[in-house]
Amino acid sequence: MHKRSTIGILIAALLGGCTGLPSDSGEFVDLGDSQRVTRLFAYPNNCNVICYRNWTLEQTVQHYLDQSLKRDGYPAASVRVERRDDRVLAYFDGTPPGYGQPLRQLLDAGDLAYQGATQLNRDGKWQYNWYFFLPLGMALESRRSVELLHFPPDYSLTQAQDYLRSNTTDRWASLLTFNGVAAEQTPAYQTIIDIAPIAAPANAGGSLEAVYDYFTAYQQRMVAELSAGSGQGSLPIVAFGAPVRNWIQQQYGVPLAVLGLGRITAAPGQQVSVLGANHPSYIWYAADPANNQGSEEKANQAGIRVMGQDLSAACWQAVMGRQPSADPQQTLQACTQKWQVTDQQQTCVLFFESVRNLPPEQAEARCQQPI
Repeated sequence: MHKRSTIGILIAALLGGCTGLPSDSGEFVDLGDSQRVTRLFAYPNNCNVICYRNWTLEQTVQHYLDQSLKRDGYPAASVRVERRDDRVLAYFDGTPPGYGQPLRQLLDAGDLAYQGATQLNRDGKWQYNWYFFLPLGMALESRRSVELLHFPPDYSLTQAQDYLRSNTTDRWASLLTFNGVAAEQTPAYQTIIDIAPIAAPANAGGSLEAVYDYFTAYQQRMVAELSAGSGQGSLPIVAFGAPVRNWIQQQYGVPLAVLGLGRITAAPGQQVSVLGANHPSYIWYAADPANNQGSEEKANQAGIRVMGQDLSAACWQAVMGRQPSADPQQTLQACTQKWQVTDQQQTCVLFFESVRNLPPEQAEARCQQPI
């Protein structure tokens, strides 16, 4: 009773302007007590004895919320994070009413993920170089599509402190730009749900496949809430990589091949189109001569084939993100036709530019020759 009374008095004081924060506009979001916020914001993100970034808890939270404001397209808006009687409060100014609601939803889902991670540790399955990491700092309001991935790389947390800073997300963002999405708008399409909310080394995929069941409640809630859209129909989902496509089949009963299209019931009455895709980093494996009998020619052929698949998937994502009411199957057929038939030459050029790192003129010349 005393705790609830304290919180009530605190919020009333804040709304009355007693803290020095503006009270005539904007929105307060009570993020929880400092213990909860410390857990859900993976604090300290990259600090041991010598700190890479020696930020306070409030600075860490503000860092991620500033990222969200930028990615939602509110450069003039601001957020201020303060601690009052062990409550961590965010004050948004210059944002539309209700802007904090998807943040509340993310943190509530994060509580479920933390419960799963805690049980994983109790069962002796948590590894020393794993970090609990929720998809912080992404667009909260201006979402166009959802990306289902396996797990975030550890350096996105420890070095970048940016969920969208990784080789995987960078490559896919470039594919979206090739399909007409402005570079500054790609974060709106890259609302990520990792089925394992654990930042880990790149080679940890095999061990992480065994932990999915610990996060079922979190996964299902995130898929339902993030794909719901905002009145224009559900948002399209792209499922990247075999582990994620297999997870879709296990959870929703929908088998997905690469460029396979399906529909899942994300929540009662909520049907969502899902496209299977390669993992964004798969192309470097496919195009490695060591995986093609040592043949550079075969490696190039494999790489161009995967490039065509990836461009087709990104095309589908871009079109469906812009036009949620578009026909998913017709969109996929048109995108496949574009990148694997009509513009096959451009697919080849983009492969040699982005994967083989050739300058444009050399890539063009290379694609004039037999591959």
